[in-house]
Amino acid sequence: MNDEVDLETPQYVAYTYYKVAPEWRRLPAEERAVAKAAFADVVESFQRRMTVLSYSHVGVRPDVELLLWKITERYEDLRDLGTALNGTPLAGYLDTPYSYLAATRSSKYFERDTRRPPRKIVPRGAPYLVVYPFVKLRPWYALSMEDRVKAMREHAEIGSRFASITNHTTYSFGIDDQEFMTAFECESPNDFLELMMTLRETEASKFTERDTPIFVGTAEPVRSVLDSLDGVASIAPG
Repeated sequence: MNDEVDLETPQYVAYTYYKVAPEWRRLPAEERAVAKAAFADVVESFQRRMTVLSYSHVGVRPDVELLLWKITERYEDLRDLGTALNGTPLAGYLDTPYSYLAATRSSKYFERDTRRPPRKIVPRGAPYLVVYPFVKLRPWYALSMEDRVKAMREHAEIGSRFASITNHTTYSFGIDDQEFMTAFECESPNDFLELMMTLRETEASKFTERDTPIFVGTAEPVRSVLDSLDGVASIAPG
């Protein structure tokens, strides 16, 4: 009998934010349409291979306009998608102001049995996604496990009161500049505002070093997001 426990493969989770250059909007409409279609074709083709969700940030932040939320068990998928997108005409006009990488694992505070597989990220399709990198102060890790578990259970208990919000926390230790990536699906940005104001009063909040920048995106099909980049989505049909 094999005593080894076959743990489920962890997921890699990436958040890539794009900003289109103003020069692209000055191109002829036909050229912009071809560029958008090629970019969308790539995204849609990879949606058959991995999870790729798109979100619009147009009109909200000046530094980002499009998010691709990518989830896969194969690290190579992230490279392959990036390579394919780089081959599209739109890529020459895109900046990537922010890009984050994380992976799933079991929580040491709530899932103490190390034989359990890591939690899976399963998006539920809520209309909004709030994302931010998270770093704790080093004194947090000097606390006893008992104190940390107590603080995190208080944190989780408050979060559970907000039933319209789904938390997708992943881990970035050693693979990116932050410690965690936090993503919250919600029905309204104001719901998340209320949650964060409440969490500021918890014990765990005292040990936050950084939880910015914060991005609030609207879930849309990738072609719709791309049309918002040059205003096509706002033009009423004749």
